[in-house]
Amino acid sequence: MALKDSYTLPAAADMHVHLRNAPGAIASLVTPTIRSAGVDTVFVMPNLAPRPVVSVAEALEYKKALQQLDGQVNYLMSLYLHESVTPDVIREAKKAGIAGVKAYPRGATTNSQWGVVSFEPFHEVLQAMEEEGVVLNLHGEVPSSSADGVTVMNAEERFLPVLQGLVAKYPRLKIVLEHCTSADAVKAVTALGENVVATITAHHLSLLVDDWSANVHHYCKPSAKSPEDRRALLNAVVTSNGKFFLGTDSAPHDITSKKGKGNTAAGVFTQPHALGYVLTALEEAIARGDIADSSVTEDVLKGFFSEYGRQFYGVPLATKQIRLTRGGARVEESLKGEGVEVVPFRAGEETWGVEWL
Repeated sequence: MALKDSYTLPAAADMHVHLRNAPGAIASLVTPTIRSAGVDTVFVMPNLAPRPVVSVAEALEYKKALQQLDGQVNYLMSLYLHESVTPDVIREAKKAGIAGVKAYPRGATTNSQWGVVSFEPFHEVLQAMEEEGVVLNLHGEVPSSSADGVTVMNAEERFLPVLQGLVAKYPRLKIVLEHCTSADAVKAVTALGENVVATITAHHLSLLVDDWSANVHHYCKPSAKSPEDRRALLNAVVTSNGKFFLGTDSAPHDITSKKGKGNTAAGVFTQPHALGYVLTALEEAIARGDIADSSVTEDVLKGFFSEYGRQFYGVPLATKQIRLTRGGARVEESLKGEGVEVVPFRAGEETWGVEWL
């Protein structure tokens, strides 16, 4: 076996999670699974429905509701980039400890109907973010368009000039390209300065386009792509040096939204076993020859799972440790709560167990 049977590591930080409305049935079901994965810090997405999180008061109220579900987790909160967000809101957010502002291209993904058509109207907001050190979190896709030749397979590639344009216009703005999925995205982020980083999910280290086209529980936005793209992501993990870190984009949906009539909801639920999924993906990559077995070191895992994300957001390093043990757990077939059922990634499979030390 390429990896060791156990690893003792600092508690992880998952810098991209969806917990849904709190109070709410799905939030009540999935929020308690954060720590079961070995995670003590999460960056929480603001694309709630029927209304996104656009004010500091709403973000703090949301945080309080999540703390009531599990008070041992450090919730880093965000705002949704919206026309109601002003430079004064950014300054208020900084004082309140809001960690970032998430930009969704309008119509590109779940609950993005209030999103951005152009960044031009937000010039003064972005300047304020640059001045205050508030992070801009980018969903890096343009909406699909048959007229423009845009599909889920090239939507991220088409967004990269927007990223590069933002960096050129706001050179001190801290930017995260969220859940990058392509070799082109890895190359673009690597070429930019220290203020530009990216998150990588657990599921994109395993999945290819054929996987999600055959299984609704593997479908997400941005979508998994080619073997070459997956290989680039895996190599980005083991050569990150702070440029890439864990952001699972764990996105729970009730099973009726995944298997019901109409459009399939985009999202893969990975929260309860996030670190185990990554370790499995790395081991599978070694077996395929995508990465060298010597590249998966404890320092690499510490950085990707815990240290790099905290350092970028200015969060103190973890004070607690976890032990990951091969074969110590099995992924649930589903999680059931009050009127909801969520199917996790790789349901029923053996995975790594987590113990808090």
